[in-house]
Amino acid sequence: ANYKAFDLVGPLAAWNLFLSLFSTYGAIRTVPHILHRIANVPFEDTVCEYSYVAFGNGAAGLATQLFILSKIPELIDTVFIVLRKKPLIFLHWYHHVTVLLFCWNAYATEAGSGLYFVAMNYSVHAIMYGYYCLQTVNMVPKWFPTILITLGQIAQMFVGTGVCASCWYFWYTGRVCHNEINNLIAGALMYGSYLYLFCDFAVRRYVFPSKKPKSQKQME
Repeated sequence: ANYKAFDLVGPLAAWNLFLSLFSTYGAIRTVPHILHRIANVPFEDTVCEYSYVAFGNGAAGLATQLFILSKIPELIDTVFIVLRKKPLIFLHWYHHVTVLLFCWNAYATEAGSGLYFVAMNYSVHAIMYGYYCLQTVNMVPKWFPTILITLGQIAQMFVGTGVCASCWYFWYTGRVCHNEINNLIAGALMYGSYLYLFCDFAVRRYVFPSKKPKSQKQME
């Protein structure tokens, strides 16, 4: 594109700080709730019970709704990349588009397994966007191992794929599991593809890094 790259350091740092704080709030509201359920009810209930019974009310329910709504403004990440003329990799736009569609479908169909995805994503984003904020203003401590963010993302994909597969198994064996089969299939395909792409990203960045300088911007 024939335009001069915008600097936007201040706005980008502020945006990433906002997303980090927002995600921290969401993690505080959802992680204890899902951990409590994991510790006190069978795994099948944690993924199959009606969402409005399991986590739809109160603080966790509000944080879940805000999470779904946040997938639209998160597209501003792409705007910053374009305006600053940074590399827009396939993983970035594929991830943002598919997550938005999947999350809205899961929320509309009241997926019983939704809190797993919300709590994991909030937790990863709280750290990831905080790192982006510090990176934008060149304040990331030299000792900070950035690979931890990528490993957290990969772990999220492992769990997400497993949850989708488990729900599909419960549904297929005739159990009462409140997840739409089309959403489960889409979720398994989506998380499976993320798992491959993030593993490929990690190998190319940390195991066999290119000699050419690359943007440190990662994906959620």
